[in-house]
Amino acid sequence: MPQYTPPMRDMQFVMHELLNVVDELKMLPAHADIDADTINAVLEEGGKFAAEVIAPINLSGDAEGCTLDQATHAVTTPKGFKEAYKQYVEAGWAALSCDTEYGGQGLPLLVNQFFYEMLNSANQAWTMYPGLSHGAYEALHAHGTPEQKATYLPKLTSGEWTGTMCLTEPHCGTDLGLLRTKAEPQADGTYKITGAKIFISAGEHDMAENIIHLVLARLPDAPAGSKGISLFVVPKFNVNADGSLGSRNGIFCAGLEHKMGIHGNATAQIVLEGATGTLVGQPNKGLAAMFVMMNAARLGVGNQSLGLTEVAYQNAVSYAKDRIQMRALSGPKAPDKPADPIIVHPDVRKMLLTARAFAEGGRMLQGYTVLQLDKALKSDDEDERKDCEAEVALLTPIIKAFITDNGWLATSHCLQVYGGHGFIHEWGMEQFVRDARINMIYEGTNTIQSLDLLGRKVLANNGATLKKFGKKIAAFIEEEGVNEAMQEFVNPLADLGDKVNKLTQEIGMKAFGNPDEVGAAAVDYLRVVGHMTFAYFFAQAAKIALAKKDSGDPFYTAKLATARFYFAKLLPETASLIRSCRAGLAPLMEMDEALF
Repeated sequence: MPQYTPPMRDMQFVMHELLNVVDELKMLPAHADIDADTINAVLEEGGKFAAEVIAPINLSGDAEGCTLDQATHAVTTPKGFKEAYKQYVEAGWAALSCDTEYGGQGLPLLVNQFFYEMLNSANQAWTMYPGLSHGAYEALHAHGTPEQKATYLPKLTSGEWTGTMCLTEPHCGTDLGLLRTKAEPQADGTYKITGAKIFISAGEHDMAENIIHLVLARLPDAPAGSKGISLFVVPKFNVNADGSLGSRNGIFCAGLEHKMGIHGNATAQIVLEGATGTLVGQPNKGLAAMFVMMNAARLGVGNQSLGLTEVAYQNAVSYAKDRIQMRALSGPKAPDKPADPIIVHPDVRKMLLTARAFAEGGRMLQGYTVLQLDKALKSDDEDERKDCEAEVALLTPIIKAFITDNGWLATSHCLQVYGGHGFIHEWGMEQFVRDARINMIYEGTNTIQSLDLLGRKVLANNGATLKKFGKKIAAFIEEEGVNEAMQEFVNPLADLGDKVNKLTQEIGMKAFGNPDEVGAAAVDYLRVVGHMTFAYFFAQAAKIALAKKDSGDPFYTAKLATARFYFAKLLPETASLIRSCRAGLAPLMEMDEALF
């Protein structure tokens, strides 16, 4: 069975040495009293919960899966899931970063994000149940009526109730403008909602007494397309005026998807038959309200793959140190044994270091972005809020797509380290690969994220937000340009920054002639920009490690080695990606459809 050790040392490095989060957070009135000891203590306890409570039921939960009683529409989660969730609620983990007005602890989102990385490493399928509730909480907190907030937010905050996002329908995935679910207004101000949804993660289960579904539907007079979508809150059990649970609502699970991975999470086919719901936000403006939840989910999905990358790396390293196979080409490294441990072989080290670099790079990018999100939500400086909101919007598709692409590569590499044993269930590696694959698809496929980055976040404002982020990189390059020890990091970063600027302008000019040029370049472009962000953070990490490499702490030696590996072996991928971007649309479109 795979093991998991929370990477507390690296988390603390990212928070306190790279990002100086305490100083940053103290500038926000809501977090003026925060200190490093509190953050560290919370995450250390969170790590224990992840490693000791939910990690042990990950492998068994994958093998058992969820079961549906067709007669009652009730779903039973795998053995131990319900009990672990009870511990989670009783310990107050659900309330970690929620508003104190609704019973939350009011801690920064950054703390919650690092906690959730550990939960995802330990058991992604289990973590999706409480994870989706955070998105529902955020959407209602931002757009709910006072009555909706009073009814639902305290229970979502405590974790007594969970939440879902009901978007996808059998005939439409990302293109939500095609959805058909109908909402009929009633005399009492509620709506009767009828339709069918699919792929609803955590859509039905036995872990909480009520499930709060956020459902997209159309009003009778709604305009066609995405401009005619409204958002409704539809509870599994109707809620009485005194807050107690009332009658069973007309929303139920008709089936469970038989999936490649995340077997422990109930991916439900949901049917609504005159279910009672209330409108969230304005009529026909539901997509804007739902994007609060969707953007939270996209950051969360990036965090899922970060967690899987970390746990796969840890187990692959342990295996590589123990497994003996052949001799090193340069001669025996373990002469007292019949063969050398496979960690001596260069390509095994390349696979391990790739996973390590993707984990450490993803952790730095996630930490930075969620710190900006905390500022966007809590700063009393309007200009700072706007700047941080724009930067979070820019980085969110990169987190979702780049980190999940990397997670797929990393878990595949770690499975490869195990050889044939990687295919065997009890080692756990094949589950990490299967679980990682969905992260590239849901919450908007990675192609959608790439189109969002290049089309909406970069070209739509002539690259203004990207240029602002680029100025931070340029300032760092200028500051470290005279430092001889930093040249191996600064020079490639500066070179890539120049190439990104030129590539962006080139694609923009092509797009004026044919918008399909954006579609042709977008996926490669996102990966180039993703590497630019990783290179920026690895260069900063290298600066810290260089200053402390003689401290006697091997952590800094390892950090420096990982940074050097990243710049030498992974960053060069950008050269081929840029060349592919520049190849443009023609190679993709010149073949007649009939020849496919």
